[in-house]
Parts: sequence; C-alpha cells; structure tokens
Amino acid sequence: MTNGPESEQAVSIQLPETKMGAESGPLSGPLVSQRTGSRRKRDVIHAGVRLLSLLTSVIALSVMVTAKQASSISLYGFSIPLYSKWSFSDSFEYLVGVSAAVAVHSLLQLLIHVSRMLRKVPVIPSRNHAWLIFAGDQIFAYALMSAGSAASGVTNLNRTGIHHSALPNFCKPLNVFCDRVAVSIAFTFLSCFLLAISVVLDVVWLSKY
Repeated sequence: MTNGPESEQAVSIQLPETKMGAESGPLSGPLVSQRTGSRRKRDVIHAGVRLLSLLTSVIALSVMVTAKQASSISLYGFSIPLYSKWSFSDSFEYLVGVSAAVAVHSLLQLLIHVSRMLRKVPVIPSRNHAWLIFAGDQIFAYALMSAGSAASGVTNLNRTGIHHSALPNFCKPLNVFCDRVAVSIAFTFLSCFLLAISVVLDVVWLSKY
C-alpha cells in the first residue's frame, strides 16, 4: 500500500510534461514543415524557370548561328546572286553574344540551384546573394530585350544590317534565312520573358526572407 502515494505522485509529475509536449508539438511541427515545403516548392519552380531560360537561349543562339542561305534574284532580266549570313549583321551578332551570355548565366545558376537543393541547404543563403541574382537577372533580361528589338529592326525589308544588299524583296529569295532569323528572335523574347519571371521569384524571396 505504500506504493500508492508514490505512484500517484509520479503520475502528477509526469502529466504536466505530457500535456506540454502535446501542446507544443502540434503548434511547431506542422508550421515549420509547411514553411519548408512551401520554400521547396518555390525552389523547384525557380529551377524549372532556369532550365527553360537555358533551353530558349541556346535555341535562339543555335538557330541564329546557322542562319545562312545562298540564292539569286532576277532583276531586269539579269540573275543577281545573293548570299546572307548572320555574321553580316551587327545586330545579329549582338543577339548571338547576349544569348550566349544568358545561356552561361542560366547554366551556372541552375547548377548552383540544383546542387544546393540536393544537399538540402538554402538555395539562396543570404539577402546579399539574392540581391546579386536579382540584379543579374534584370540586366540580362534587358539585354535580351535590346538584342531582340535590334534584330527585329534588321528584318525590315527596306533596311539592311546584311551588308550585301538592300532589296525590296529580300526575304522572297532568302526565305529560309529570314525564317530562321524570325525563329531566333522569337526564342530571344521568350527567354527574356522567362528571365522576367525569375526576377519576380527573386523579389518574392527577398520579401519573405
């Protein structure tokens, strides 16, 4: 019978600890898990945007550097040979350079992003790092917009960045060349749009952490 009071005392001491554990557990665990899951989801989305930006910039680059065509045009009964290549235009060279720089930037950021995700460490370790990425994404987005706009101007039929000729029917005999240039410009603007999305995600990160 002497064990009765001792067991009651033990129960009375243990009950508050059990109660505290029951109260603190549900309040902290799920909230931390939810926040971590939300951050992980944003990291995956950001990695996907980086990958798409890399792919679009590489496509814009590769399509442009393979844009060349030889043809001829009949003018007043004479057959005039024509030859066009992307390197004949300063604007096209500018687009190629910017697309290459964006591809390198996107690849480096993607590798860093994925490696940190696999190691389960914060993808962006500090606000200073976030500001640096934000500035880089903005600069490259504006550069892509500038390059795409400059290249679009060159495709005007009455204006030539192609040094060989400025013919009214330039894209008729050289339709393959003009089509490839148009595709490259389209992917350049798409890459610019994806970098703009990346900038928005950078802002979201800065506003939350």
